[in-house]
Amino acid sequence: MRYTRAAGVAAIIALTAVAGCQRGPRRTVLTVYSPHGNDLLSFYEKGFEAAHPDVDVQSADMGSQDIIDRLRGEKANPQADVWFGAPEEIFQRAAREGLLAPYRPTWAGAVPADSHDPNDLWYGTYLTPEVIGYNSQAVSDSAAPKDWNDVLDPKWKGKVLIRDPIASGSMRAIFGAIILRSIRETGSPEQGYEWLRRLDAQTKEYTLNPTILYQKLGRQEGLITLFDMPDLAMLRDRYHIPVKYTIPRSGTPLLVDAIALVKGSKHPEIARQYYEFVTSKRALEDAAARFYRIPVRTDIPADSLPQWIRDALRQITPMPVDRAMLEQHLDQWMQYWDSHIRNSSR
Repeated sequence: MRYTRAAGVAAIIALTAVAGCQRGPRRTVLTVYSPHGNDLLSFYEKGFEAAHPDVDVQSADMGSQDIIDRLRGEKANPQADVWFGAPEEIFQRAAREGLLAPYRPTWAGAVPADSHDPNDLWYGTYLTPEVIGYNSQAVSDSAAPKDWNDVLDPKWKGKVLIRDPIASGSMRAIFGAIILRSIRETGSPEQGYEWLRRLDAQTKEYTLNPTILYQKLGRQEGLITLFDMPDLAMLRDRYHIPVKYTIPRSGTPLLVDAIALVKGSKHPEIARQYYEFVTSKRALEDAAARFYRIPVRTDIPADSLPQWIRDALRQITPMPVDRAMLEQHLDQWMQYWDSHIRNSSR
């Protein structure tokens, strides 16, 4: 009995020691909400954790609209520390609703005045042009749509794939720009709604997420899409999916993608350090070279950016956007599209 009891005690001590070793030092969890995708987020997680071994960065990858909806639901008990990525229009709504905490980054003077909140509640990180993508094995460069109205040509009927616009910041921006163009030209959104009805008639599917969109476009289950230039460029160059894009001749919605601290964050100091880390010159140059992101900061040397970015910036004609009207009415326009236009023409 003495031998058995001693052996049992020794086993318990050994197991306790092993468990303690497995747990290791307790690390602070920093939670980041972002639509930027696992590749970019994992890259920054590893870099930040290497510089801050006591921090465990946990990124939740979700659509831009999903993020603001979650922050609204968590307002009384915030679960995130940093919101990294979404069009400025969504950040501005979040600022108005009291979801963001002010922070003036060290590089604040290196962004244009219209690329940050006047009260420092969000700052621009990347420029995201919206373009027309196509499967380059099935569609020649000469036949590909050159402007937004070209996508409505009957030859593309049933061949258009669209990322679900309700959850996608990119698609909301494109749809919003089309409606703003209608208001600018006619004083009413009706012409824009009619354009979206015609697009709906062309659309084969509204995909649930970008991954499904990329797969279906690569497999030629659809031939044409509307989406952001950086993602399409990365699909082509890194993943060798046969995709190209055209920059619309009449103008391109040029989104300012932003970053902010979540109001009520449980780790505000670490959140500020992460904010500075992912927006440093080195991080932005890495994002351009590795993840096809175009920096907002004007102090990034042009010769440090990939050639395709320099070429794109020369070719792009920004589409005029009334940002105040977009921020005020986009939710209403999207609700109308969802209730009255989605799948109504097919």
